[in-house]
Amino acid sequence: MMRGMLVFAAAFTLSLGAARLMWPKLLYSKAEQPLSFNHEVHTGQKGNMQCDGCHSLRADGSFAGVPKLDGCSGCHAAPMGETKAEKMLVEHYVQPGREPQWQRYMRQPDNAYFPHAPHIQRAKISCETCHGPHGKSKALAPVAINRISTYSPVIKRMDDCIACHRSKGLEHSCLDCHK
Repeated sequence: MMRGMLVFAAAFTLSLGAARLMWPKLLYSKAEQPLSFNHEVHTGQKGNMQCDGCHSLRADGSFAGVPKLDGCSGCHAAPMGETKAEKMLVEHYVQPGREPQWQRYMRQPDNAYFPHAPHIQRAKISCETCHGPHGKSKALAPVAINRISTYSPVIKRMDDCIACHRSKGLEHSCLDCHK
C-alpha cells in the first residue's frame, strides 16, 4: 500500500513538472519578425534617433503603431551597410515599396483603451518605463503569442498601471481605461 502511494506521488510530481515545462510551449506560439532590426545602430552612438522617429502618434494622440516603410526609405534607398538585414530591407521592401509585416509585441485587449499621448507628452514618461530598453537592443526577439487570448506575455498588467498611477497620486475610474 505504501509503495503504491510512493509510486503514485512520484508519477504525479513528475507529471506536474513536465506539464510546468511544456505549458509555455503549448500555450504560446512564436513568430519571427520579417527582418532583423538593430535598434542600437539607430538610437545609440552611431545614430541619434528617438523612439518617436519611427513609433509615432497620430494627430489625435493615439499610437500609430509599427513603423511604416516611408520612414525607412528616406535613408535606405540603397544599402548603407554590408549586413544581410540591410540588403533584405532594400531589396525586399524599399525597392518594391512593400511594407514589412511587423509582428506586434504588445496589443491591448479589446476592452481596454490606453492613450499614449498623455503619458508621453503630458506626464513625460519615457518609453523605456513600460517597454524596457528596446532602444539598446541589437536584434529583435521572436514574438510570443498566447494561442488562446492572442495577447503577448509582455503586455502590461492592469496592476502595473494602477500601481504607477497611485505612486503619482492619481486615481481614476474603471471607465477611464475600459470602454
